[in-house]
Amino acid sequence: MLSIIFQSLGGLGLFLFGIKIMSEGLQKVAGNKMRQILGIVSNNRLIGCGTGALATCVIQSSSVTTVMLVGFVDAGLISFTQAMGVILGANVGTTITAQLIAFKIQDYALPAIAFGVFLKFFVKRNKSNYFGDVLLGFGLVFFGLSIMKTGFAPLKDDPGFIALFTKFDASDLKGILLCVMVGSVLTMLLQSSSATVGVTMVLASQGLLNLEASVALILGENIGTTITAELASIGASLNAHRTARAHTLFNVIGVSLIIIIFPLFIHMVEWVTSSLMFIGPPDITLNGEYVNISRYIANSHTIFNIVNAMFFLMVLPYLVKLAILLTPQSQEEKDIDNLRKIKFLDSRYIETPSVALSQARSEVIRMGESVLLMYDDIIKALKTYNIKDLSKWKKQEDAIDNLQKEITRFLIKIMQNSFIPEQSKEVASLMRMTNNLERIGDAIENIAQLGEELAEQNLKLSAGGIHDYEIISDEVRKFINLVMDYMRRNDHDIMSNADKIENTINQMREEMRSNNHMRLQSGICTVDPGLMLMDMLTAFEKIGDYCYNIAEALAGIK
Repeated sequence: MLSIIFQSLGGLGLFLFGIKIMSEGLQKVAGNKMRQILGIVSNNRLIGCGTGALATCVIQSSSVTTVMLVGFVDAGLISFTQAMGVILGANVGTTITAQLIAFKIQDYALPAIAFGVFLKFFVKRNKSNYFGDVLLGFGLVFFGLSIMKTGFAPLKDDPGFIALFTKFDASDLKGILLCVMVGSVLTMLLQSSSATVGVTMVLASQGLLNLEASVALILGENIGTTITAELASIGASLNAHRTARAHTLFNVIGVSLIIIIFPLFIHMVEWVTSSLMFIGPPDITLNGEYVNISRYIANSHTIFNIVNAMFFLMVLPYLVKLAILLTPQSQEEKDIDNLRKIKFLDSRYIETPSVALSQARSEVIRMGESVLLMYDDIIKALKTYNIKDLSKWKKQEDAIDNLQKEITRFLIKIMQNSFIPEQSKEVASLMRMTNNLERIGDAIENIAQLGEELAEQNLKLSAGGIHDYEIISDEVRKFINLVMDYMRRNDHDIMSNADKIENTINQMREEMRSNNHMRLQSGICTVDPGLMLMDMLTAFEKIGDYCYNIAEALAGIK
């Protein structure tokens, strides 16, 4: 029994290790190219599906493809709808692993390992090393399968194990659901659908599982593999969550539909394998091994994913709607989404500079209001040491960066047309305001990060530090509010008020730095919070400088 356990688990370990090495090697060889292809995927769902299938065939991991897509959607490189077509293709592409396993090329495992090690360790070129990884992984996959078969072989004559595996009887709905559940859990635990397929084929080849039970386990594997994308979406954007949710829906709904017509599906698999591929019946044995059943299992995996993809390609818009319905947008996410969207800029008016400049001015004001909102959120969160509220800054800052890019792009287009000198001056003024508003966002980000460090390390500012922090933060807010008020009124007579507040903030910073030094020297304040307060004071002073730059742009001084 100990030998059976060691051989079975050791073989599984080699199989998983081989899959990992082979996948990583293939990613090194072709991964950058695949990322480029996935990054420019078409809106056409058929092309997207084909792209996903090709990418997954090449890098040998639907999980890697899906996680990449979740990352692309999170970064805004592709849309949620575009990702859907690619994921459908990724599920088809991953079936190539099962087809390779079904070829039974274990005899080539050790030569592949030997040649792979030679390329990896004795050839100095990177590309050869990567091909060495692919061959080494390929060999380990089949060597692991061979060891698993040897380990499982004695079980087919053991009455206890025969009794255990007879429970995996997919002749009725209860048995089918049991197999699907076991396949799902096993895939979630192993984090590899290919490993589940491999184990299922080995058990079936030893006669421990019949075709129906094996196919039901494979259906469960399709559900279990969705856990990787779900985990990858944690902490990501709303659309990344929706991408992972749609991937789960695609597999769960597809498996549910196949369960309803399970006997018909088994007949389809048998017909395709025996009539079209001329493979003998699945119950033929040779030297005590069921030699054909692996091909039937591999075909069931491929047919399921092809049929599923074809069905969902036809109803893809409804799948997207269902994923959106199941992943509703919170008010905070709606606010961020609205912030990211351009509200006033319209390229149709580029050739009418007076109208285009009015639109740009309105968008700059909206950007300024967003910066003020971000500032208020962070200052409020810092006063309560609320890490959850502090975490808002990242999405807000990203949205502000996006606004800066769009406004700058729009202003550059205006500059490329002919306009009068006054309009040229206004373009330069708006450009300067936009850049300084983005810099204020960066400074607020620095304050938020310092606040997160304080909260995470459970550090507190001294009473004097809190007092200074509250005073300077109120004065800086007054400055942001001042420039926003003048921007809304398009009032250029701002400099006297700007000079006064700018000088006040600079004086405050110097006095507060001295106060902080005194508290550090006297031991009233500990070192870490004291240094963080110094950095915060610097950030507040920078925000004052950026507000002063905006005031100068408004006044037409620079």
